[in-house]
Amino acid sequence: MASTNKKTPPQIMPSWAFLRSHPAHMLSFGFGSGLAQKAPGTWGTLVALPIFAALQIVLPNPIIFVFCVPLFALGVYAAELTGRALGVSDYGGIVIDEIVAMMMVLCFTPNTPLAWLLAFALFRLFDIIKPWPISWFDRRVKGGLGVMLDDLIAALFAIAGIIGLSCFI
Repeated sequence: MASTNKKTPPQIMPSWAFLRSHPAHMLSFGFGSGLAQKAPGTWGTLVALPIFAALQIVLPNPIIFVFCVPLFALGVYAAELTGRALGVSDYGGIVIDEIVAMMMVLCFTPNTPLAWLLAFALFRLFDIIKPWPISWFDRRVKGGLGVMLDDLIAALFAIAGIIGLSCFI
């Protein structure tokens, strides 16, 4: 079950001007992808793909995974600050959680188009349907940590799926 908090209208309507007003807002909204009128989480997840591909040119996957730890902490801060500015704890346009989580999933994904497509689909599936315990954390943990945590758990589910299916992809 998705958080009903994402349906609460913001006190400030997000715009490019809002994103430019603070670096945390730009980061939280995935460099603008969270402004998408439809499926901002999906657009935010897509942003992770070129970022991850660029990082893979210079870094091995285990180092990228380690890099995701401070990026997660930065996401908690940015989502908290942006949520407060909007007056909505977990506004749907805040997509830094999808970006970091998808990057984590890709660290465990074979480097083929089919595997990346499967990783994307699995992550979005778990992020959208929020099976237990994702839904439990989504309902109970608020603020920046809550924004980031449910996607981290969805990433763990997707990683388990990728590892389980890796002999087929």
